[in-house]
Amino acid sequence: MSWTKVLIVDDEVEFAAALSERLLLRDYDTKAIYNVDDAIAAIKQDPPEVLLLDLKMPGMSGIELYRTIKESHPSIEVIFVTGQACQNGDETIPRGAFDCVMKPIDIDELTKKIDKAKQRIIKK
Repeated sequence: MSWTKVLIVDDEVEFAAALSERLLLRDYDTKAIYNVDDAIAAIKQDPPEVLLLDLKMPGMSGIELYRTIKESHPSIEVIFVTGQACQNGDETIPRGAFDCVMKPIDIDELTKKIDKAKQRIIKK
């Protein structure tokens, strides 16, 4: 599957930029954002299909941003990106999130998850 619109939100600039480049090379339409305020503005202006969201960021956490986004854009599928263990539940990955990937990221695993998230959107 190609040209899925993916927004990467991670305060680690080098990580997010490199991940965006790797996904662009695999024919995903990606953009990297490095803070919560810019992410909210970008989503309002041009919502992605899939959001790769860092779990821990300064200011608003990834979980808080997830809840804000889901209120206004429930169709966006969210894959959390974290250096912590991926566990479902309110304390780590909220219920309703599509999935989670651990840093360092296996790009093949991530692209499979993005493709599955896109299929879920298509089926809705």
